[in-house]
Amino acid sequence: MDTVKWVISAAPEIFLLLAVAIGTILGRIKIRGFAVGTTACILIVAVLIGQLGTFTFPSLLRVILFSLFVFTIGYRSGPEFFASLSVRTLAQVAMALVLGGTGLTLVLLFAYAFRLDPGTASGIAAGALTQSSVIGTASGALAQLGLAKSVLEQQEANIAAGYAVTYVLGYILTLIFVPFVAPKLMRIDLKLEAKKLEAELAGGDPPKTENLSYRKFQARAYRVSVGAGRTIQAIEEQIGSRTVVSRVVRQGLDVEPHLDTVLEAGDDIVIEGRTAVIVGAKPIIGTEIDADEILKSIPGNVVDVLVDNRKLHGRSVKDVAERVGVSARGVFLRALTRIGREVPLSPDTRVYVGDVMTLVGSTRNIERASASVGQILRSGDRADIAFLAAGIAAGLLAGLVSFRVGSVALTLGGGGGALIAGLVCGWLRSRRPTIGALPPAAQQTLSDLGLGGFIAAIGLGNGAAAWAAIQAHGLLLVGMGLVITLVPLTVATLFAHYVLRMNPVITCGALAGAMTVDAAVTGACDVAESQTPVLGVAVPYAIGNVVLTVLGPIIVAATFTG
Repeated sequence: MDTVKWVISAAPEIFLLLAVAIGTILGRIKIRGFAVGTTACILIVAVLIGQLGTFTFPSLLRVILFSLFVFTIGYRSGPEFFASLSVRTLAQVAMALVLGGTGLTLVLLFAYAFRLDPGTASGIAAGALTQSSVIGTASGALAQLGLAKSVLEQQEANIAAGYAVTYVLGYILTLIFVPFVAPKLMRIDLKLEAKKLEAELAGGDPPKTENLSYRKFQARAYRVSVGAGRTIQAIEEQIGSRTVVSRVVRQGLDVEPHLDTVLEAGDDIVIEGRTAVIVGAKPIIGTEIDADEILKSIPGNVVDVLVDNRKLHGRSVKDVAERVGVSARGVFLRALTRIGREVPLSPDTRVYVGDVMTLVGSTRNIERASASVGQILRSGDRADIAFLAAGIAAGLLAGLVSFRVGSVALTLGGGGGALIAGLVCGWLRSRRPTIGALPPAAQQTLSDLGLGGFIAAIGLGNGAAAWAAIQAHGLLLVGMGLVITLVPLTVATLFAHYVLRMNPVITCGALAGAMTVDAAVTGACDVAESQTPVLGVAVPYAIGNVVLTVLGPIIVAATFTG
């Protein structure tokens, strides 16, 4: 035991990394399809390890770790957040705000009724509303109050206790509520409504798998005979299905394939499109030829493109194609991914900033089309560390600004400032793709390591006090957490269905997004036997990440008594 205490005093960071490692492994374990999640497991492991001795970490370490996490959240949500401030997505924004506002109201009511301190109230909010970032913004706000060291440590221990008790409960209740309870409140059959929505997206016809899936794209070569004397535009329109003539070779020389280019007998042309369509082009053009030399210059490609054009936000796939216009010639949409989940495709499927389009076609055509849609995601991009560091520094500086409300100095704190900086930097990146690269893999690493390390430091540094608080007030915390999770979900469901008149399937996805519980979307999709709930996730997810995160300083300011 003496050896353990010596290691704790000499190198406490070893136990911090162990807590992250063990908690992450435990958080990935699924029992009948359910996993507690890495954040809760890291905190629980850290609190238990914290019973071994006194862990001390410099505040600078925690500030940096949390800033990395919350900046990444803002960076990821920035384009969607600012694009969401439009009429087309106003209903989903309103629903997310109602959910967050109801949660805040309940937390403050409980705080006044039971005389909860700012730490406990913030911890309950973080756990019951399943937004771990509240821990950091509340801790930052408490640090600005000039409290004695022992008082500040007790407040942080109360945050950890409130979160540890209520998070798992809030997470499970959200997983149950979204696919099962919400449809009952709206008096609908989720599976039936999903089929109706699929039919609507498919243009009124019963949904068929082949209509929603990608059909193989390829390029083939033909020698013009029947099509001689006709323009490229006329040939493309007759073949249909957005087939494009991508190359014309006349007497060994390339001819630029404009829409008004007239084909001549003996021309060798390459057409690109869906296999099922172009194989029938012979009666329209002429004989198919084996011309490897001209096909080699038309390489097919599959590229992921991040949608960041705000003018496309909330528009249908059909509208997007029309707005992109001739730039979309020869480019086909293979898949649309939203927050890591594939969205059902049809001409009426809505596209939002932050979605990832998987485009297929020739390299040249894809690069031309993507310029009007967003930015190509290249796996080889390096993170722009200068942009990242400068952005976080600016956010921390903004977090120092405060103004007084009565006797309390209200401030965003370092966490809130880093969040705002992340939102702005993410938006700037979407406007100027040449600056501020932070690839998805780098975002996930920074987010996981930053939050995991911060949570572990909180648990280890306040383990004994947090455990004592859990033992003393565990049942009360559970009861309050249950109400703070279920009531906002219920109010938001009824508001969305009866006031906003949102589609019930979209509402289920929006509830999961507003609570930032990805697994709840999967549950809704499983019950609906459809991917349509994913359509409602993007906007509430962006709003929820921002609104719930800033609750920390608000709760501290409202409950601090001096």
